[in-house]
Amino acid sequence: MSKPSKAAAPLPRERMYDVILAPVITEKATNITEHNQVTFKVPMDATKPEIKAAVEGLFEVKVMAVNTIVQKGKTKRFRGILGRRPDSKKAVVTLAKGHRIDVTTGV
Repeated sequence: MSKPSKAAAPLPRERMYDVILAPVITEKATNITEHNQVTFKVPMDATKPEIKAAVEGLFEVKVMAVNTIVQKGKTKRFRGILGRRPDSKKAVVTLAKGHRIDVTTGV
């Protein structure tokens, strides 16, 4: 018996733009580009197959893997009143050899 293939479900173009919010441009995110990885901010409800389909559809590259990170919001004080930053989610996308994404240009 063969396993069913895990093909990425086709996403509407509008959802692709909703899934990829912005590239993360930090020192660490810039260093991992040497290993064919790119980091994006994504919404909390985005799934790995959705992220893969969105990156492949928008940037026309082959995605090998998607790793996600949920960063819990910090508790901060402002004028003595406690507040909380919102949680955020990032996706580290590993690209196939020979594929590149230039995050400094727009989509």
